[in-house]
Amino acid sequence: MIHVPAIMSPVSKIKDRDSARNKDNLLTRAMIIRGIRQFFIDRDYLEVETPIRIPAPAPETYIDAVPSDGWFLHTSPELCMKRLLAAGYSKIFQITKCFRDKERGKHHLPEFTILEWYKTGIDYWEMMNECEDLFLFISHYLGMGEIIRYRDMKIDLRKPWIKISVRNAFECYSPLSLEKAMEDNRFDEMVACHIEPHLVCEKPVFLYDYPVSLGALARSKKDDPTVAERFEIYMGGLELANAFSELTDVDEQRARFTKERAHRHELGQTTYPMPQIFLDALHDMPDSAGIALGIDRMIMIFTGTDTIDDVVTFTPEKL
Repeated sequence: MIHVPAIMSPVSKIKDRDSARNKDNLLTRAMIIRGIRQFFIDRDYLEVETPIRIPAPAPETYIDAVPSDGWFLHTSPELCMKRLLAAGYSKIFQITKCFRDKERGKHHLPEFTILEWYKTGIDYWEMMNECEDLFLFISHYLGMGEIIRYRDMKIDLRKPWIKISVRNAFECYSPLSLEKAMEDNRFDEMVACHIEPHLVCEKPVFLYDYPVSLGALARSKKDDPTVAERFEIYMGGLELANAFSELTDVDEQRARFTKERAHRHELGQTTYPMPQIFLDALHDMPDSAGIALGIDRMIMIFTGTDTIDDVVTFTPEKL
């Protein structure tokens, strides 16, 4: 029998070149994930694993879960991790895959890797401090020091990072007031088109104090109930994380979920079951803060790449 060598198609060659190009990024990715674990182990956090398939995701209008045999792939491990807080776990973290339907772009994948951590007895201000510590730790772990380069700019990770409230950002950069943007359902447009370009700084930025309607699971401020104790992290203009002081008021959380479910129904979106077990657990949940950080985007920062495709092994199009 004559052996005929397989001929590599042009598509296969492209895939192989992509894999070779991404090799250094994937090595850095592995180091970052090891570093993340070391950071939390050193601080006496417990690493946990929660189920990926769940019967009832948190009902948020603009986040769609992927159906899975009558249940859903989780968009975040948030609900299960908060149940662990309610059960008495005080410091927990998780690195896991999450899934969001119809999300694909330069900085988005429908399947992505997320880091979530929660700590009792703190609020979102103290969580900001822990975020600063994490990035500094990872940068030193990689041997990159306190000032790193992301594409064509330097980012100074030293404390303190820049803090700007959502209201101040709108007053400085948006052609619409915060109230008008909310009324016209143009908040995201104003942030993306007019505010985010100004968050490309030589220091990371905490954008904080969002309208309470945009913090579905966040505690409202005692001195201003129209504002949620929520922040997002921007680094090199890239949004990396979403965090808040956790809402523990069961009646308020149920009311917010009910409103979100009604809004999804009005828009013709899937209406998820009410996550009743989670609501029951809130009775026992202590004051705490939590955060979801996109590991793929964090790796983009430390590898200096501007596309998420360059920091993962395979994108959906290559499967």
